[in-house]
Amino acid sequence: MPVYRDEAVVLRTHKLGEADRILTLLTREHGKVRAVAKGVRRTGSKFGARLEPFMVADLQLYEGRSLDVVNQAESLGSYGAQITQDYAAYTAANAMVEAADKLTESEGSLQQYLLLVGALRSLARGEHGASLTLDSYLLRALALAGWAPSFGDCARCGRSGEHTAVVVQLGGVVCDDECAPPGTPRIERTTVALLGALLSGDWGYAEAAPERDRNQASGIVAAYTQWHLERGLRSLPHVSREASATHPAP
Repeated sequence: MPVYRDEAVVLRTHKLGEADRILTLLTREHGKVRAVAKGVRRTGSKFGARLEPFMVADLQLYEGRSLDVVNQAESLGSYGAQITQDYAAYTAANAMVEAADKLTESEGSLQQYLLLVGALRSLARGEHGASLTLDSYLLRALALAGWAPSFGDCARCGRSGEHTAVVVQLGGVVCDDECAPPGTPRIERTTVALLGALLSGDWGYAEAAPERDRNQASGIVAAYTQWHLERGLRSLPHVSREASATHPAP
């Protein structure tokens, strides 16, 4: 059987038989891969702990007819243990890997892989609040998938200005007078600025934003995500929006 090597993030795992496990992986070069890790649930497994959700590993795999087979695994990022120690980080990470799974349904993307690895690393190290990290990840992942929201010019007509009407179905902010449908709710300009900061990675602005703006932005990000993903994210309603504890950098 052909053998290949690749880096991968473990998105999901399922038990198989008494000792095996089926893995859903997002790889750096081969897109999304489903593979079997044999014997990893046994106590004496050499690499069972390296193939848990949120872990990043260098893998050697055999190509199979329906499922590939993991032959070797070397840890590249042991993020799972740190993430699972904090509930807010854990729920955010679950939403991230579910989104990555859906956004790479048909084909993989190096950019999506790198974005997910960076977000999981940030969660594990406690670099930013878990909620802010999740919202920034979702906006960027959707943008990479071709659904970049507009938080500057009107998403419908392109008119510049400080718009305060957000319509997720139209792609972001729209003109308050001309393009906004009747009854469209308005949001604070500072919330629009926060959304733009999360999309661009302006962490200084994002972390200085008041709780009111963060909560409003999170609701908009959740609605935008659910609109564009066909079946939505089952894990998103369970995300803890409490501030994440800070972990020391490994």
